[in-house]
Amino acid sequence: MRLTLHTFLTLDGVMQAPGGPDEDPSGGFGYGGWSAPYGAEESGAAITGWFEHASAFLLGRKTYQIFAGYWPRVTDPGNPIASKLNALPKYVASATLSAVDWNNSQLLGGDVVTEVGKLKERPGDELQVHGSGELAQALIDADLVDEYRLMYIPVHLGSGRKLFRGGTRAAALRLIESSVTGTGVIIASYRPDGPVRTGSFDLDEA
Repeated sequence: MRLTLHTFLTLDGVMQAPGGPDEDPSGGFGYGGWSAPYGAEESGAAITGWFEHASAFLLGRKTYQIFAGYWPRVTDPGNPIASKLNALPKYVASATLSAVDWNNSQLLGGDVVTEVGKLKERPGDELQVHGSGELAQALIDADLVDEYRLMYIPVHLGSGRKLFRGGTRAAALRLIESSVTGTGVIIASYRPDGPVRTGSFDLDEA
């Protein structure tokens, strides 16, 4: 399976608590729900399209608990997101949870990077990561992400956990698809493109 990473980001790279005030106030974060005012038909269609390719999900503890508290209550079989999340395998990376009871959920044992590498070797379309900041960081540093699907919301917050934090492994990305919604959200997909390349605009070095 290909590993695809999906998240909402502010323009200054924050990914914490896009969906609501109570989603993740850790660290005193006071801007929960910053993506909600920018919802649009185009972004909803993009997210639905992403879920169509899911064969399994890989989630960190916080995202798993947020999802498990909401999506099992969405029982409409025609809901394209709930039907996937409730039915497909969900692998949870956590050092603190002792059990997971959402249908088809399984705790990952051992080293997360090693276990995710094994999951990627299984047949299927996509192993999807949604949110899951700490897990995403580990996957980025281990070069396990095959595609980034990012929604840039037109706000900057100045605080909150970021996807690409200080000390993240340097790498180049290649844009493969992008669009803009009527509310100003930039939907962009990137794939790894090798090491960072540098150069100069100095005319003497041209």
